[in-house]
Amino acid sequence: MIVVAYIVLIFAVIQLLVALSNLIFRPKLQDKTPNEELVSVIIPARNEEKSIQGILEDLLKQDYSNLEILVFDDESEDQTVKVVSAVMKQTQNIKLIHSGGLAEGWLGKNYACHSAAELARGKYLLFVDADVRLQKTALSKMLHFLKREQSALLSIFPVQTMKTPGEECTVPVMNYILLSLLPLFLVRYSRRPSLSAANGQFMLFEASFYRKYEPHKTFRNNKVEDIEIARFFKKNRLPVSCTTGLEEVSCRMYSGYKEAVYGFSKNIFMFFGNSALLAVLFWLITTFGFLPVVLTQNILWIAVYFSLILLTRVFVAAKSKRNILISLLTLVPEQISMGLMILQALLNKKNNQYQWKSRNIQA
Repeated sequence: MIVVAYIVLIFAVIQLLVALSNLIFRPKLQDKTPNEELVSVIIPARNEEKSIQGILEDLLKQDYSNLEILVFDDESEDQTVKVVSAVMKQTQNIKLIHSGGLAEGWLGKNYACHSAAELARGKYLLFVDADVRLQKTALSKMLHFLKREQSALLSIFPVQTMKTPGEECTVPVMNYILLSLLPLFLVRYSRRPSLSAANGQFMLFEASFYRKYEPHKTFRNNKVEDIEIARFFKKNRLPVSCTTGLEEVSCRMYSGYKEAVYGFSKNIFMFFGNSALLAVLFWLITTFGFLPVVLTQNILWIAVYFSLILLTRVFVAAKSKRNILISLLTLVPEQISMGLMILQALLNKKNNQYQWKSRNIQA
């Protein structure tokens, strides 16, 4: 039991150090980038009537004005096209592209991104989801960030907007896994493809590299194409940058508990190298790791262990721009939610099917 407790303590120390490194190594953003090169903003849209007006209005308010906005309507079944058409009356910078039908062997979002990119004229390509929100300086700051780091790809994990208790108990799980396991500065400075991270909600490419490697086409049938693209770029010696906790980019991903659990079950294994076993082991250690430590009856070990756990949560919350007190109060519900996400992912894998936006996706 002492050996198990010792291993658990070592793992907790590692998590703490990783979370601390992510908090310390924050990117410094410059206020503005001159409006020189054209940026093509690509929004894949399927059934986004509730959110797409917001991102379009945010883009029209950017202090970086040399941009074109391409909205690819992926056979929406709601009023997405009507909403986009109404906003288009305010500007000539928005182009609405209609899908001719999903090509065989493709997933919808990947096909939308690739198809719109073929029509884009910009020196830089920004792929952004319809539910993302951008502050006025977001585009200029992120473009400067990309140039400064000399990266072929910059991906941002948005600050999460959560409005219900269900969201508070589910959405932060992904940041906890990411920020306690992967030092994000290594995404840029390590050549190992395994040390990669990306989020399809916000991916900014230098267009020359995108057009050369056609990443969405390469991973046309992959439901977690964002992480695969980051690994693919690193395998080809292309620098990739990734970060989170930037207030300029935010998002409300889900509107309730069940939706979040099901949504995150799509990609939770990818945080563990697509290994279900590692995901289960991580959950077991972070959920029940206190048991062997407590059973040692060593007061010092117990105090150290719980201090490590709480400090890790504090560092992750601070980096994620989340209320620290709420983060500590939802620690146990988050662990339960993580277990449910893993269980749902296992069921998806068993049934070899996952459904999103009324489409079946192979699990």
